[in-house]
Amino acid sequence: MDTRFMLLTSPPPPTNTHHFLHSPTPPSSLSLLSTTHHKKTPSMLQSSGTRINSTNTKSTWNFLDLKSEQQPEALDIDLPWYNPSDRPRFDVIVVGAGPAGIRLAEQVSLYGIKVCCVDPDPLSVWPNNYGAWVDEFDNLGLDDCFDKTWPMACVYVDEGRTKYLDRPYGRVGRNKLKRNLLEKCVSNGVRFCKSKVWKIDQQEFESTVFCDNGVELKGSLVVDASGFSSTFTEFDHRIKKKNEGFQIAHGILAEVDGHPFDLDKMVLMDWRDTHLGNEPYMRVNNSKIPTFLYAMPFDSNLIFLEETSLVSRPVLSYIEIKKRMVARLRHLGIRVKRILEDEKCLIPMGGPLPQIPQNVMAIGGTSGVVHPSTGYMVARTMALAPIVAFAISECLGSNRMIRGKPLHHKVWNSLWTSERRLNREFYTFGMETLLKLDLNGSRSFFDAFFDLKPHYWKGFLSSKLTPMELAQLSLSLFGHASNRSRFDIVTKCPIPLAKMIGNVALESI
Repeated sequence: MDTRFMLLTSPPPPTNTHHFLHSPTPPSSLSLLSTTHHKKTPSMLQSSGTRINSTNTKSTWNFLDLKSEQQPEALDIDLPWYNPSDRPRFDVIVVGAGPAGIRLAEQVSLYGIKVCCVDPDPLSVWPNNYGAWVDEFDNLGLDDCFDKTWPMACVYVDEGRTKYLDRPYGRVGRNKLKRNLLEKCVSNGVRFCKSKVWKIDQQEFESTVFCDNGVELKGSLVVDASGFSSTFTEFDHRIKKKNEGFQIAHGILAEVDGHPFDLDKMVLMDWRDTHLGNEPYMRVNNSKIPTFLYAMPFDSNLIFLEETSLVSRPVLSYIEIKKRMVARLRHLGIRVKRILEDEKCLIPMGGPLPQIPQNVMAIGGTSGVVHPSTGYMVARTMALAPIVAFAISECLGSNRMIRGKPLHHKVWNSLWTSERRLNREFYTFGMETLLKLDLNGSRSFFDAFFDLKPHYWKGFLSSKLTPMELAQLSLSLFGHASNRSRFDIVTKCPIPLAKMIGNVALESI
């Protein structure tokens, strides 16, 4: 939900190292990944999710005692660097070389527009990994950018109910994706500046970007792709409290003795809580603010595991997340031998959109494109970047020179059309609903959600439904829901529902 819910920033905030997935894969983990297969070993010949018997002492199950083996890594690509004597000004300056920034730079430069991308380390490997539905990347021509794919996903609702989702899921190869986009940028003439932006001076027709190494760049349009922690994108000053929800997770790519999961299925959500049977304090807290396991089994001895709080307000304690994960892995009989990668994920969800329009354009985390109900963002940003790039080309491409307010209006409205704003209100209502559900309520919700026709749950997770389809989804979901879920929606969510209806009415005017 890269879950899973994934990060799309560059550079990411200090607390972020994914969601959904993570940092540089060391040679040892790459060699393990290269041997991935679907053949089951004897340790896997058991029902999925069944605890593995072990004679190890309790202390051997605390993987928190292990240190991650991941090391800093950089891509070996010959980038064209910015030279002041070469090109004093650009049409577009992109701040940030994360997935959002590089994707937009690549797309804008297709139109012959002069682009410069500024980042403290443009060649560094992204610290976050990402997961995505395979069909979404296929539709974008990025199907060769996966490290691993699974033909199906599954959701453990509880001990007795499991949903099988007939939709392939993949772990995005961050090295493959970044190399793909960077090489296209190089071919299209994008320049790169290795520096950190500390100030943007905005004028009506031209902006100046000040870098910490003394470089000053001038451009017709500045795009902020620097992530959630950015201070360059403005929000309505009248909004005193953003009222966001937060997704937090702890993940590890681990070498293990064995695990109980099927190799041909990734685990999108595991809501089971029997691992907390001997932890009454944690079990009570988990029943109020639940977490689930997200898992990608590469083979019988290599697996990515992530304990995730889908959304909470205020954010759930990171220590609590790790304690629950220790208890879960111990119950499942998963003994971690080595941690090849680890990551901490913190994603703001929902909250207000940036002020639209404004002189600085935004893309990625700071632009509001994170799915408020799930945290998904990477695939959506990959899909939206060409739309924004086309709008930019209509103003700055060829011999056109539409700048200032007309340019800002056009690019912002290409990202946030009235329909997308309406849809976001619905997704935000979904987030507010999830915030009010306890463990049993969450189980009932997703049990009903994945009983919907695939068109609806796939479209919802991929942000592809029209407002009318979202209304139909709501009616269908209410019809499929248990009596408990209907009661929760009616009694716990009247204020979020009223707020959504009011905001939709304002957007429709």
